[in-house]
Amino acid sequence: MKRALTICTLAIAALLTGRADAAIQITEWMYAGANGEFIEFTNTGAAPVDLTGWSYTDSARTPGQVSLASLGTIAAGESFIVTETADAAFRTAWNLPGSVKVFGGNTTNLGRADEVNIYNGTTLVDRLTYDDQGIAGSIRTQNKSGIPSSLAALGANNVLQWQFAANGDSFGSVASVGGDIGNPGRFTLVPEPATLALAGLGAVAIAALRRRSR
Repeated sequence: MKRALTICTLAIAALLTGRADAAIQITEWMYAGANGEFIEFTNTGAAPVDLTGWSYTDSARTPGQVSLASLGTIAAGESFIVTETADAAFRTAWNLPGSVKVFGGNTTNLGRADEVNIYNGTTLVDRLTYDDQGIAGSIRTQNKSGIPSSLAALGANNVLQWQFAANGDSFGSVASVGGDIGNPGRFTLVPEPATLALAGLGAVAIAALRRRSR
């Protein structure tokens, strides 16, 4: 009985911490906006990540094209931004504190149909390919950012699993000074409903096993 309890407890822990082995992932993007295009990356893992040797590129798929080393170390749960806008101007436009790391002045710009790639050395870490004209049902992130419809979208490279940001959504999206809608710099990892439901069922099972073991 104790073995069954242990297995069940470990299973629930795995469900709720299943992203602990992830690292830097794409968590938001806007290819065109009044306050400039931007991409948000977030450390979804449990440990800090040193961005020495890391880089960003678009559909060119060229590791090293835009070095991210100047951003230093990204703490677990921390987000950073790559944007064409100057870093200070971007923070002002989105009312972000100085603590949010922004790589401004990026000239490797995104197009309406493009790709976001992030590399650690020459190893691809995450990719998101998008094209609202070529991928039926996908979003066009002009003046509204794209955000994951669930955590399952992260790392899947399936733009159909992304949706528009909306004022006051679960990610805390707001309007920028220029009227763009998004939530750059403040991504929150919230388990999707299915995961929470499974965890709830597991908790019920544990309670039942404990009663039987008495």
